[in-house]
Amino acid sequence: MTAGQTKQVARRRVFYIPGYDPFHPRRYRELYRKEAAAQATISGYDIALGRRKSGDAHGWRVTGRMDGAEVEADIEVLLWSDIVRNSMAQGIAATYLQMIRTAWAYIGSGVIFRVMRLRKGPTIAALYPIAVLLAQLGVALVAGWGVAGLTGAGFAALGLSAMLGWIAGALTLWAILDRFRAWDRKIYAYYLMHDYAFTAEADGAYPPGLEARLAMFADRIAEALCEDWDEVLIVGHSSGAHLGVSVLADLIRAGRVPGQGPSLGFLSLGHVVPMAAFLPKAQRLRGDLAYLSARLELTWVDVTAPGDGCAFALCDPVSVTGVAPADKCWPLVISAAFTQTLSPERWQELKRRYFRLHFQYLCAFDRPGDYDYFRITAGPLTLAERFAGRQPSKSRIERVANPFRDIA
Repeated sequence: MTAGQTKQVARRRVFYIPGYDPFHPRRYRELYRKEAAAQATISGYDIALGRRKSGDAHGWRVTGRMDGAEVEADIEVLLWSDIVRNSMAQGIAATYLQMIRTAWAYIGSGVIFRVMRLRKGPTIAALYPIAVLLAQLGVALVAGWGVAGLTGAGFAALGLSAMLGWIAGALTLWAILDRFRAWDRKIYAYYLMHDYAFTAEADGAYPPGLEARLAMFADRIAEALCEDWDEVLIVGHSSGAHLGVSVLADLIRAGRVPGQGPSLGFLSLGHVVPMAAFLPKAQRLRGDLAYLSARLELTWVDVTAPGDGCAFALCDPVSVTGVAPADKCWPLVISAAFTQTLSPERWQELKRRYFRLHFQYLCAFDRPGDYDYFRITAGPLTLAERFAGRQPSKSRIERVANPFRDIA
């Protein structure tokens, strides 16, 4: 089914592509269960979760009763968390080496200054782990130096080697750095460092292991497109958004989207595309963005919000990358408008919780607008129907900011 065709949805297949996240898929299931119940209470509809018929632990089944219809949705998480965990398995010294390489990738290429012109929030998020890790190293060095001086003098007074003082200082330095790392669940410096380092490792090119995983994702989606669903919906969140772009571009190029199959929708949420697409060797991603933006086989809606400091809010990922073709028709760029769709009390509660806000797209809104994640995934309208006639946000950013525009 092409983007222009319409059909009431009774059965939907949803594939969710997470961002750089090491967690088990049950985390997404529990988030959906909790937030769907909250949204259903607010909006006056009913959503029930159950096990997928296949018994696959990487997903869940949803029954949505809303707008006078009942919809069955099968939701599957397309996992790459094992790749994330492997990339995060770095020691303290290796993380500091990562920091140097990643800083050079973004600063040396000039990319960091280009993305700063688009949105300052993601730029601050990129510089944050560097600043924090350097501050931690500074504290550890000062403490280690102090301990070395004091204990060295003490050992010398006892007629022992002053080298023992330097050993004590080094152990102190390492112990402090290790303690800082143990606190990272609260400050996210190591986590963010590994995230940006993974993207920048090959200057924007996908590493072989991730390419292989994207091919597996494409196979799963292609299989669903040949089954009896009314809609196949791909949801890409954060860095999962640009992975979704590449998977869908591969599928369409290979002729694996049947002309008379289910309606195909792509919902990208809280994207960070410039952090990857602006790097020198991201020709593959830039080519995929250009290609997908002109395809009529799907409907592509991109949702961000200025209140999300971790995303490139309202930045058209194709246009700002500088690869928009003359016949570009996607994505439809709209805002989740947190300051309007969240009550003043809820906004005050969340506005400083930056990482929580980055997941708000998957959560309940107490003043929902036309963006409602649970109506999209469990309601009777396809993505194309739901946003038919919807105008893009007037505040969207389309100016080209990317210094590297060659494509694969």
